[in-house]
Amino acid sequence: MNSDRSRPQLKIRRVHLDTGRENVIVISRESKALRPEIFRGFSRVELVCDSKVLLATLLITDDDALVSPDEIGLSEPAFHRFAEPVGSLVTVTPASSPESLEAVRAKIRGQTLSKAEIGAVINDLAHYRYSDMEIAAFLIGSASFITSDELLALTGAMAQAGTQLVWPDPVVVDKHCIGGIPGNRTSMIVVPIVAAHGLPIPKTSSRAITSPAGTADTMEVLARVNVGVEEMKTIVAACNGCLIWGGHVNLSPADDILISVERPLSLDTREQMVASIMSKKIAAGSTHLLIDIPVGPTSKITTATEAMRLRKLFEFVGDRFGRSIEVITTDGRQPIGNGIGPVLEANDVMAVLSNDPAAPRDLREKSLRLAAHLLDYDPKLRGGTGYARARELLESGAALRQMQKIIDAQGPSKCCTDLGNLAFDVKAGRDGVVTAIDCLRLNRLARTAGAPLDKGAGIKLFKKIGDRVEQGEPLYRVYTFDQPEHDLAAGACSADTGYIVNGHEVLQGKTVS
Repeated sequence: MNSDRSRPQLKIRRVHLDTGRENVIVISRESKALRPEIFRGFSRVELVCDSKVLLATLLITDDDALVSPDEIGLSEPAFHRFAEPVGSLVTVTPASSPESLEAVRAKIRGQTLSKAEIGAVINDLAHYRYSDMEIAAFLIGSASFITSDELLALTGAMAQAGTQLVWPDPVVVDKHCIGGIPGNRTSMIVVPIVAAHGLPIPKTSSRAITSPAGTADTMEVLARVNVGVEEMKTIVAACNGCLIWGGHVNLSPADDILISVERPLSLDTREQMVASIMSKKIAAGSTHLLIDIPVGPTSKITTATEAMRLRKLFEFVGDRFGRSIEVITTDGRQPIGNGIGPVLEANDVMAVLSNDPAAPRDLREKSLRLAAHLLDYDPKLRGGTGYARARELLESGAALRQMQKIIDAQGPSKCCTDLGNLAFDVKAGRDGVVTAIDCLRLNRLARTAGAPLDKGAGIKLFKKIGDRVEQGEPLYRVYTFDQPEHDLAAGACSADTGYIVNGHEVLQGKTVS
C-alpha cells in the first residue's frame, strides 16, 4: 500500500510511553494535518509510510510539549514495530476493522470456525490488528467450546505465525511443565544433563506472567537469555542445548498476545493451554516432548482425572502433528526446591549441579527423573538405563561443566544477583508438623515482595510438608529491596502465610484454630 502524497502528512516523533503490547499514536488537538474530531467514531487508525502500514489506537493531547501540531507521536511499541526514523513523514487514516472479526462474532454465537477462519484470526493477532477487547472476545468465545478440529487449527496457525526452527538431528528433545508450582526450575538441570549426554535440547522458555519467576527470568541471573535465532543455532551446535527466552526468537507470537489477555481474565481452559504449549514446541522444532503435569490441591491441575483428560489432549495434538509425546504427572502439593524468585532459584539450581550436600533433594530427584525420560529417547541407550545415566552425568560433574559451557556461549548476565537487603521471617505459632502448603499463595507473596522484577526478591523456604516445627521457628524468609514491598509482603503474610501446621492455618507468629 502506497501513501497518498496528496494527503496531509505528519512527522514521526518518538514518545517514551510504554503501552505494553498495544500500538498507540498521539496527535495534537491543534494538528495542522488532521482534524481529530474526524476520528472520534473510529477506535483504530492506520499509519502509512510508503508501503509500510501500522494499525494503532489514536490518542489526542492538548500538550504541545508531547507532540506539536505538525507531529505524530508513536509510543515505544509502535515506534519499534513501524521501524521508521524520527522525522519521517506519514499519513493517518481511519482504519476499518479486520475482516477476521466476523469469525470472532460467529464463535461468540456458538458456531464452529473453519481452519481458514482461525488462521485469519491468528494472523491478525500476530500483526497487532486486534484491540485487547477484541482479543478477549475471541478467548471467551473459544473458552465456551472448541472442537477437536478447531484445536488442531488453532495450534497449527499459532505455530506458523512466527519463527519455525528446523534442526539437522532426527531426535530433538524438549520438556515443558504446565506451571503453577513455585521454585520448579527443573529445566535448568535437565538441559545440561541431556546436553552433556549428547542429545540436542534447544530449550526456549517464558518469562513470568503471574508467577515470581519463569525459567528465562532465573536463567538470566546466570547468563544472557535475549538470544536471536541464528545465535541460538550456533549455541546449540556447540553445546547441544541452550536456555533462552522464547520471546526473542519469535516463536508463536500470537500465543504471547493471547496469554497476556488470558491471565487478567483468569482464562486457562485445557484446550487453550494445549494449543499454547504445543504451538511453541512445534515451532521450536522438537521431535520428542516430555510434558510435566503437577497435581495438587493448589496447583493448576487438582485431580488425577483432570490430569488424565489433559494428557489425552496433549497426546491427540502431538500425534496429529507428528510429535512423540510423553505426559507424566508429578507431585504438585508444595514448592520444589528451597527458593522462590530468580536469584534464590538460580542458587538452588547451581547447588544441585555442583552436587552440594545442602542442595534441595526434591529438585535434584525430580530433575533426574525428568532427564531420565528424555535420555530414554536416545536409540543408542539401552532401555531403562536413562536414570542411571542422568545420575552419572550429574555426579561426575559433566552436567555442571555443560551448564558452564552453555552460560559462556550465551554470554554473561548483566542482572544484579544480590538478595534483597530487607528481610523478615515468618514463624510457626505452635509446635507440630507442616501438613499443607498453598503454592498459589506463596507465588503471590513472592510477587508482592518484588519478584521477578527484582531478581533478588522472593522467599527462602525452611520447612516442607512432613517437617516438624517448634513454636517461633522460621517457616520461611521473605526478601525485598524497598520498604513499600517489604510492608506489603509483611501485611500479606499477616493475613495468610500459606502454611498449615497440624491441620491449622498459620498466621504470622501464630496459628489459627
